Amino acid sequence: MSKKLRIVFMGTPEFAVASLEALLAAGFEIAAVVTAPDKPAGRGKKLMQPAVKIAALSHGLTVLQPERLKAQDFVETIRELQADLGVVVAFRMLPEVIWAMPKLGTFNLHASLLPDYRGAAPINHAIINGETETGITTFFLQHDIDTGDIIFQKKMAIGATENAGELHDRLMYAGADLVVKTAQAIRSGDYTRQRQQWPANMNRMPRQAPKIFKEDTLIDWEKPVKKIYNKIRGLSPYPTAYTVLRNPEGSLFPVKIYRAAYENMAATTPPGSIVTDSKTYLKIYGEDGLIDIQELQMAGKTRMSTRNFLNGFDINERWQVTG
Repeated sequence: MSKKLRIVFMGTPEFAVASLEALLAAGFEIAAVVTAPDKPAGRGKKLMQPAVKIAALSHGLTVLQPERLKAQDFVETIRELQADLGVVVAFRMLPEVIWAMPKLGTFNLHASLLPDYRGAAPINHAIINGETETGITTFFLQHDIDTGDIIFQKKMAIGATENAGELHDRLMYAGADLVVKTAQAIRSGDYTRQRQQWPANMNRMPRQAPKIFKEDTLIDWEKPVKKIYNKIRGLSPYPTAYTVLRNPEGSLFPVKIYRAAYENMAATTPPGSIVTDSKTYLKIYGEDGLIDIQELQMAGKTRMSTRNFLNGFDINERWQVTG
């Protein structure tokens, strides 16, 4: 086996780029990079390249973009690479014929402390659920998604006001370091595989982190304001929590909310009621207090502060929240 350890790297979004760059900086040989096909995006439907493809091409690496991971020509291409190790960061589910092919196996980086928050959106769900701690895990792939033997884990605190985008970036760079550590340990044989187990002293069962859909991002103003606040920061900047404003004439205006604060108080006003001076602040009642909206975006407009939004849009307390 080559001392450099031939790696097939698989990933698509920005989250995976840091790991690819870190492996290259550490001197690992990347036999090929597998990523998603280019996809049309935006109003013009221009083909957009995945972030990992852009990074890989900048280093002169071979890039593979299969439509079907089980396609025979793609399987044969991977086999011909004779890779020692597969590394997966933010990629789709792999068939066994691919992940079992490298001599030393294939490992994945996951943005949670497995077995907690298995699924596609662990960063979002951890914040939405009000967690104060999360982390990163490297583990060997096996048949069931996110269930393989753990190689390394690192715990990380979640800031009280941190949003999903901020946590994403911290986990991305910490994850890149852990990917390099894991590859080095596998190369030297200096690691121990650990079965995923949930600590018996935990006061809850492990949570899931399924993909988030549009209908999951609508704010329910009858919830406690802390839960609403966590949902806003857990979905910011993407896919973004939203609500729908209705003016006195009955017109509806969907609004994305990127940043907010909350105020607990004995609420005697119905949830969804609006409080504003029409100039500097826009607050909405929840079950037990107020959400102070600080940054938002109306459809067709740019993202802006509440003050700037109110300067250009006449909202008063006769408006209502619907949804």
